[in-house]
Amino acid sequence: MAWGAPTRERRILKAGHSSIAVTLPKPWAEAMNLRPGDLVVFDQNDDGTLFLKPAPTPGGGPVASPFLVHAQSFDTPGVLERLIVGAYRVGHDAIEIRSEVPLAPERVEELLQTARGLLGVSVVAQEPNRIVLQSFIDPSKYGLPQLVQRMKMILVAFIEEAEAMIGSGGRSRRLTSLKDETSRVLALLVRQLFLASRDWSLARRIGSPDPRHLLEWRVVVHALREMGELLEDVANRVQTAPEAPVVAWTELSPLLTELKESLKSVVDALMHPSLGEACEAFSASTHLADAARSASRGMNGAARRSGLTAATSALERSAASLTSIAEVALDRAVSMGGSERVLVPAV
Repeated sequence: MAWGAPTRERRILKAGHSSIAVTLPKPWAEAMNLRPGDLVVFDQNDDGTLFLKPAPTPGGGPVASPFLVHAQSFDTPGVLERLIVGAYRVGHDAIEIRSEVPLAPERVEELLQTARGLLGVSVVAQEPNRIVLQSFIDPSKYGLPQLVQRMKMILVAFIEEAEAMIGSGGRSRRLTSLKDETSRVLALLVRQLFLASRDWSLARRIGSPDPRHLLEWRVVVHALREMGELLEDVANRVQTAPEAPVVAWTELSPLLTELKESLKSVVDALMHPSLGEACEAFSASTHLADAARSASRGMNGAARRSGLTAATSALERSAASLTSIAEVALDRAVSMGGSERVLVPAV
């Protein structure tokens, strides 16, 4: 875990007859709310480094109270869903909904449907005026790299569904399930980022050993969310095209194929930082954005009316989001301090 320049040092002090000691950085001690006499625990890594964190309080610490939402009534559709999703994303394990009047059946169904759409959440109490939801997820079991890889697989599936519909002119039965899976994984990713920002020990265990890397992960998650919405829009437009996609939409296929390959290479460069691979991935994503922009500008009125132009524009924006991830991959490769010879193609 880095706290500043690599040259920051602290001198070993003599403590007592045969012990030695070292002082802790004041900003870290204040952030951890440590005071003289408090306990810390440490783990020794394989390379000999030590990892410090505040010791848990006796008995495992106080049990957190549920996040309570108390209102006279919930009449507006969507409010309950947004409250529950928001509480889950910021890290609350227990969410309690109370109403002064019995919850309407449609609001109860909205609440239950929202719970089903969140990974690890179940209803643990249900009364006419009160419902409690509980998250049983162990955040340390869901690494950020693994969740990003999962999102890549979902986005690739969106692209392949669009490709299949263009090739056959048929409809897809997977779009709804892919949309639901996208929402679940993205909500968990955001939750992990919130929890890691408050617990640097957790951040280290889920793939962000330096707290500053959480900013990079936030950029990646935002870009993946944008891509998920855009690719869902593309697939829906292909499915609802007023004319046979196999005839009118075939020029979209090369862009979809290029986007799929670029997505794979960008995520791979993010997970395995290499300056050469990151430069190639960045170049591919920017080339794709230019190609989609040119294709969109060259389409006629019929293409615009059929939705093909809008779909091509969505692919351009998807490539732009992918470029944001490629920039993070480049930053990571550079920050590793390695020396690679990279051939940058001339413009």
